[in-house]
Amino acid sequence: MDTQITNILSKKEMREKLLKPDYLSGSEILLRSLLLEGVDCVFGYPGGSVLYIYDAMHGNKDFRHLLTRHEQGAIHAADGYARATGKVGVCIATSGPGATNLITGIATAYTDSVPLVIITGNVPTSVIGTDAFQEADIIGITMPITKHSYQVRDVKDLSTVIREAFHIASTGRKGPVLIDIPKDVSADKTTFIYPEEINIRGYHSTIEPNRQQVEKLLGAVQEAERPVILAGAGVVHSGAHYELIEFVNKTQIPVATTLLGLDGFPSAHDLWIGMPGMHGTYTANTAIQNCDLLISIGARFDDRVTMNLKGFAPQAKIAHIDIDPAEIGKNIKTQIPCVGDIKSVLTLANSLAKPAQSEAWIEETSEKKRKFPLKYKDDDQVLKPQYVIEMIHETTKGEAIITTDVGQHQMWAAQFYKFNHPRSLITSGGLGTMGFGFPSAIGAQIGNPDRLVISINGDGGMQMCAQELAICAIHNIPVKVVIINNQVLGMVRQWQEIIYEERYSQIDLAGSPDFVKLAEAYGVKGLRAQTKEEAQLVWKEALETPGPVVIDFVVPKNETVLPMVLQGKTLSEMIMEE
Repeated sequence: MDTQITNILSKKEMREKLLKPDYLSGSEILLRSLLLEGVDCVFGYPGGSVLYIYDAMHGNKDFRHLLTRHEQGAIHAADGYARATGKVGVCIATSGPGATNLITGIATAYTDSVPLVIITGNVPTSVIGTDAFQEADIIGITMPITKHSYQVRDVKDLSTVIREAFHIASTGRKGPVLIDIPKDVSADKTTFIYPEEINIRGYHSTIEPNRQQVEKLLGAVQEAERPVILAGAGVVHSGAHYELIEFVNKTQIPVATTLLGLDGFPSAHDLWIGMPGMHGTYTANTAIQNCDLLISIGARFDDRVTMNLKGFAPQAKIAHIDIDPAEIGKNIKTQIPCVGDIKSVLTLANSLAKPAQSEAWIEETSEKKRKFPLKYKDDDQVLKPQYVIEMIHETTKGEAIITTDVGQHQMWAAQFYKFNHPRSLITSGGLGTMGFGFPSAIGAQIGNPDRLVISINGDGGMQMCAQELAICAIHNIPVKVVIINNQVLGMVRQWQEIIYEERYSQIDLAGSPDFVKLAEAYGVKGLRAQTKEEAQLVWKEALETPGPVVIDFVVPKNETVLPMVLQGKTLSEMIMEE
C-alpha cells in the first residue's frame, strides 16, 4: 500500500513538473507532451529534419526511445505496441525517405483501425514546396491512409496539435494520425501550455447507442431459431471481451470470430464455432450460410470473410453493431443498424437480453464441430507446419501473445492456436503486410515485458525486417521468433497450384540465408528443427532461454491451407481436407 501511495505521489509530482509553463523549443514541447500523454516508449530513426528533436532527447532520462534499424520496423513496432496494450503507439521519422518508409505501416494501421501518432520531420517552412533536399509532401501522400493529418507551421500550435492527435487516434473508430513538424518549428521557442481539455469542431463519435435499435435487435434475437454472431476486431478495440461473453451466455447464440477478432472471444467456449471465410472452419461457414439472423459485432464484412457477396448469408436478417456508421450497409444490406461503442451497446443489450430459440441450432452446430474439425495429414517422417503451431499452443496453454506475418503460417496460426484473452493476436488483417510480424512482436514485448511474446513468420516475410534482430540482441528483448520455413512463397504457391493449374512462377526462395547463422550474426541464439523430435527439443530450449531466440522450423514446400474458398465462390463451396 505504501508503495502504491509513493507511486501515485511520484506520478503526480512528475505531471506537475511537466505541466510547468516553461519557455521551451518545439522539440522540448514535443517530448513533454508525449510524456503527458503517457507514452512510455517511442520507436524511431533519426535524420536531418528531426535532429533538434533527437537533440532534446539527449540526457532526458524520463523519455524512452528505441532505435530501430529501419523506419518500417519502427512503425510496425509502434503498431504491435498499440494492439497489444490498447494504448496509442508512437513513432518518429525524418523527412523525405524517412517519412515515405512509414507509408506501408501507416496503411496497415489505418486498415485495421490501430491508434498511432506518427511524427515526421520536414524541411524548414521557408523552403517547403521548393523540392528541397529530402522534401516530400507526406501530408498529401498519406491523406487516404490517416484518420487525420497536421502540418505544424507555428510552434505555438504544437502542444494543442499533439493533444488533439492523441484524442483523435484513440477515440471513435481508432486509427493513425500524422503530425508533420518542419525543422524550424522544432527549433523555435514559446511558452509551453498543454491543454487539459480540447473541443474539436465537427469531431464527435457516437458512443451511446439508440435504445430503440438495441431493443429491435433483441427482439430479432428472441424470434431467431438459427442466429449467429460474427465478432470482429471492434470487440477488442472497445475492450468488450467480457460483455460479449455475457451477451452470448444470455442469448445462447453461436459465435464465429474473424481473423482480427479471434482473441475477442475465448476459443474454449462451447458456443465458439471458429473463424469464417476463405480459410474458415466448415462449422462457421455453413452456420453463416444457413442462419436466419446474423449479428455483426465490430466486423466490417471484409471480402475474405464474405467471399461472393451475392451468395453470402442468403437466409439471414442482418444486424450490424459498429462505432463507425460508414461501415453499416457498406458491403452488406443491413436491416438492424446499431451505431455506438461496442462495450456500450453490449452493456445495454445485456441488461435486457433473453435467450434465442436456438436449442436445436446449437445442437446442430456442435455436431458439425465434432464431425468436421480442422485437420491435416500428419507425418512422422517430416515436420508439418500445423504440428508446430499445435505444439506452440500446447506448451503455452494459449497464454502467449502471438504475432504473425502474412501468408500460410498466418492462417495455420489462426486455425491451430487457440486464444484465451484479448490483445493476444497481433496480425495484419486488412492490408496483409509482409514484414509486419517480427517488428510488431518487439512492440508487443515492450508493452508487455512480463508476457511471453512469440512471433510466427514465414521465411519470406522474415527477410523483410530481419535487421530488427539487432535491437532484440542489444536490449535483450526476449521475443521467441518462429520461422515456418518452407523455402517458397507458400500462399502464392498454393494459389498457383489450385487456381493457375500448377504454373509456378517466381516463388522459389532458394538463396535465403541460414536463419540460425543470421540470428547468431546479430548476437541472438539460433535453433533449427526438421523433425518432430527436434521440434520438441529446440522449442523447449527456446522457452527456457531468457533472451531472444530464433527457431527455424523446416517444413515441406507443398503443404496447403485448407479449408479454402476460391475467389468468386460462396462460403458453401469449400475445398476440404480429404
